[in-house]
Amino acid sequence: MPNLITRRTLLTGAASVAASGFASAQDSASDYPNQDVKFVCAFPAGSGADVYVRYFAEKLRPLMKRTIVVENRVGANANIATTYSARAKPDGHTIFIHAPNSLAANMHLFKNPPVDIAKEIQIVAGINVQPFMLCTGANYPAKTLNELVATLKSKGDKASYASNNPTARVAGAWFKKHFDLQSVEVQYKTGSETLNDMASGVIDFAFHDPVTAVAGTNSGRLRMLAVTTKERMKSMADLPSMHELGVTNYDVGGWWAAMVPMATPKPIVEKIRGMLEEIVGNEETRQFMAKFGADTLIISPEEGQKRMIRDIDDWGGFVKLAKIEPQG
Repeated sequence: MPNLITRRTLLTGAASVAASGFASAQDSASDYPNQDVKFVCAFPAGSGADVYVRYFAEKLRPLMKRTIVVENRVGANANIATTYSARAKPDGHTIFIHAPNSLAANMHLFKNPPVDIAKEIQIVAGINVQPFMLCTGANYPAKTLNELVATLKSKGDKASYASNNPTARVAGAWFKKHFDLQSVEVQYKTGSETLNDMASGVIDFAFHDPVTAVAGTNSGRLRMLAVTTKERMKSMADLPSMHELGVTNYDVGGWWAAMVPMATPKPIVEKIRGMLEEIVGNEETRQFMAKFGADTLIISPEEGQKRMIRDIDDWGGFVKLAKIEPQG
């Protein structure tokens, strides 16, 4: 009599395969990490962002009990590092530390982005939330947002503002539109290149990343007026938010997270998350982040993924607002 493959047999076999796969994932997590771990950084060694990556590499070494090597894969507005990380073996031994909102921006800043981050990148754990800061030169006559707006309106198209990255361009365009300003955008390659022109009053204002803003303020060349996040930052509690100053729903900030390839097994993702949250949640890390004008962020992988997808949607509108032409 021929063998009959029954529905029950098929279901039993499928269940066995699923159970085997689950057990395999659990086993892979139980001895993770079983080799050296790579931390991928999209910025040059010694830069402010590189400092973040190396801080976490140093703190994770005793928890992982493995060597952690930082690889700086610089270029193409982080697309090189993103592609390398997304296509790495999904076993948790390659971890990308970067700003998901910047990766979301690349989905619109490039006509053919090399990685669909919503499908190929998995958020593991949050690291920080950081604003951009509305800045003027330290000796600029306007000392509040209202005084700055009044000065800019009086100068018309003789007023100018600096930008050096997509977030700064969006923050400036939103600000300009809200107050119906005629200020002219002047683009620079880096934030540090703007400092002398701002200190001398050649440039009226700029929205700077926190590393540039804090360093420029500490060196006596900049004055910070407000943060671009919807609420005040704990690390910069004296600075008002743009939202509370009347720029309704203004929220042009950034956040950093650890990421792995999408196919990385969930038990490994959770194991990495646990170790990172132990570091992010301690006082030493809070103080370290505060030096750069950032607040620590604890967020689940699921929440992080939803936040990144929202960022992708938001940046579609941001690129149009700032009239940024996507690159080929």
